[in-house]
Amino acid sequence: MFSEVRNRAKKAGQAPGTATYTGEQGDAPPSVTVITFQPTDFKQTTGHTLDESLLATTPPTITWVDVERLYDVPLIKQLAKHYDIHPLTVEDILNVQQRPKVEEFEKYIFITLKMLPWNEKSKTFSIKQISLVVGADYILSFQECETDFFNSIQKKLCNPDNQRLREQGTDYLAYRLIDAVIDQYFVVLEALGNQIEDVEERIIVNPTPQNSRTLYQLKRKMLLLRKAIWPMREAISHLLQADNSIITSFTRIYLRDVYDHAVQAIDTIENFRDMLSSMLDVYLSSLTNRMNEIMKVLTIISTVFIPMTFIASIYGMNFDYMPELHWRWGYFTVLGVMAVIAVVMLDFFRRKKWF
Repeated sequence: MFSEVRNRAKKAGQAPGTATYTGEQGDAPPSVTVITFQPTDFKQTTGHTLDESLLATTPPTITWVDVERLYDVPLIKQLAKHYDIHPLTVEDILNVQQRPKVEEFEKYIFITLKMLPWNEKSKTFSIKQISLVVGADYILSFQECETDFFNSIQKKLCNPDNQRLREQGTDYLAYRLIDAVIDQYFVVLEALGNQIEDVEERIIVNPTPQNSRTLYQLKRKMLLLRKAIWPMREAISHLLQADNSIITSFTRIYLRDVYDHAVQAIDTIENFRDMLSSMLDVYLSSLTNRMNEIMKVLTIISTVFIPMTFIASIYGMNFDYMPELHWRWGYFTVLGVMAVIAVVMLDFFRRKKWF
């Protein structure tokens, strides 16, 4: 969270609309995929540079340009210049700490989302930004990192039997992209749900300090998820209510379904947060109960040995004239008295159900 503040500080003092990439730099070059399609045709080209000749199309052809890795600022500027994208939009694309939102411009709609790539090896997720620029006959997607979220959509586009995706406009394709991003949320939530169930079982069986560290890590992850997903409801609601010719009534029906999915993801996060808070209370209660049990055992032991210590301290005094001091059976008698006292006290504690 604090890294976002540090990255945001890079833009301090710059003029509005300044194109500055605020994410992490990488070694791999950006990947640019240009897809042009219509109901009866499909073409796809992938490279590391932008060939503007591929963008010269005429209706009803739709162009989808997908850019992965955004640290090549001149490339982003080139694409923005070709489609006459506002400088403030370019600034928001490169500022990867944006809050999910929807902005309407005269010729396009700008959408910013958060995607959650899941790392199966480390069993955790990262939060990356994706921006969509939806025009009448083009859609631009800018991904902060390389993902496979849209691979299935590209495969369906190249399938001539999938007419719905080809026949609909850019608004329907934007819906499919948003839906793919939100579907990944549930993959992450399912994995985290399994982790929460595992921690819950360990806390009930044997609460340890490691469990508390895991709980705090999960609570932090829920906080990050809430920050990334909560604004999605507002953004999709904006799309549903937008008075824009780009969004058709056909697509609004599907956007309502995406809205429901976003609300479901938010509800799941809130449930997980409540579960983690309850589990933390259970953990603290378990530690308290465990400490009480330990103190009870120690108290019983101390109570049993108090009269023994009293008797031993009396006969440990260095006086010559003490009763039974020189008696032949005195030592064994004192030990017997001590044993009888211990047995009587333990039987009393047992009757009281103190242990």
